[in-house]
Amino acid sequence: MAYRPLADEIRPQSLDQVVGQRHILGENGLLRRIIEGGNIPNLIFYGPSGTGKTTVANIIAQRTNRPLHRLNATTASISDIKDIIGDIGTLMAPEGVLLYLDEIQYFNKKQQQSLLEFMEDGRITLIASTTENPFFAVFGAVLSRATVFEFKQITAEDALPAVERGISIMEERLGAQVVCEDGVKEHIAWACGGDIRKAMNAIELLLSAARREQGKLLVSLEDAKTVAQKSAMRYDREGDAHFDIASALMKSMRGSDPDAALHYLARLLEAGDMITAIRRILCSASEDVGMAYPLAVPIVKACVDNALQLGLPEAKLPLAQAVVLLATAPKSNTSCMAIEAAMADVRRGRVGDIPRHLQNVHADSSGLEREQGYLYPHSFPGRWVDQQYLPDELKDARYYVYGENKTEQAAKRYWDEIKRKRE
Repeated sequence: MAYRPLADEIRPQSLDQVVGQRHILGENGLLRRIIEGGNIPNLIFYGPSGTGKTTVANIIAQRTNRPLHRLNATTASISDIKDIIGDIGTLMAPEGVLLYLDEIQYFNKKQQQSLLEFMEDGRITLIASTTENPFFAVFGAVLSRATVFEFKQITAEDALPAVERGISIMEERLGAQVVCEDGVKEHIAWACGGDIRKAMNAIELLLSAARREQGKLLVSLEDAKTVAQKSAMRYDREGDAHFDIASALMKSMRGSDPDAALHYLARLLEAGDMITAIRRILCSASEDVGMAYPLAVPIVKACVDNALQLGLPEAKLPLAQAVVLLATAPKSNTSCMAIEAAMADVRRGRVGDIPRHLQNVHADSSGLEREQGYLYPHSFPGRWVDQQYLPDELKDARYYVYGENKTEQAAKRYWDEIKRKRE
């Protein structure tokens, strides 16, 4: 008998056997009602690998009389699509076909466009899956003709029954009772990171190498940890997970939640992505803490330099220090908002001529010699003198507004007092 991977053997045959996805496949879930109704529209399944997208597509195929064609966009071509289209209207597919297109994000615009006419008139019912955000990865015309359903990451609690079922199947295969140390099943369920395929692969490897004693297969927690180590980290430097974790780190620091910030830092470091963490930390020091605590910038820079010199795993120490500092520091985005406002004016063409008294002195030797009229602030009390710095058409523009924190309010009081005296 040919070898069959455990992950394939355990694949659900009904919606009730699908792990997780209760939000769309539960008793009143919309996708469940659509499938049970039998009138299948064009669908796009979006979510991490191993969460049931292909399984649900197979179940849908069992409920329709249309022939099922499968393509993987990583290897398929226009000719493969033409072959499928060629069957439509023939005895092979008199009522059209059901096309399951895996990893649709790898189809270019032309390849995706080739499906439009047949999706429009119903001769092709498309079920596409993608691990990337379809609103970025799928051509708009295809997206407008399909309904998107998000498959969410499976929790350890949801994965545990599948782990137990996988172990039972392996017991039958190997003809021996499996005895697991406490915590083995729970560790596999947790370490698979919501990917049931990973969990089944881990079980298959673990039990195939398990020690036999008195007709029993003994599975230790140590072996389980070795087989399933770091599987829980779902991370792709080019995919949504990369940007989601980086965004969550930044927003947690901005939101003054050190625990959440440390959690997302840990996820980046566990994936070995120290550079993304460093970029967000450096950015947050100026964008979110800013003028409320300007010393955060050199302190954070010192932490980053230490981390780069130390390398992982020791780099976690100064980076954690930087994250905690930023998360617990007072916040001000006044300088950030100020530069955004200034750049918006520049982009709109609001620039104007630089006032003569601010121009470089080289202008005085250009053949148009005239008195520059610049007032040197250090020559006046308080090191300040009232003169125009912005171009005439922007002379009343105000980009920077002092924040309410102690640092900026102290600076405001200082300059208000000096300027009041000079008026």
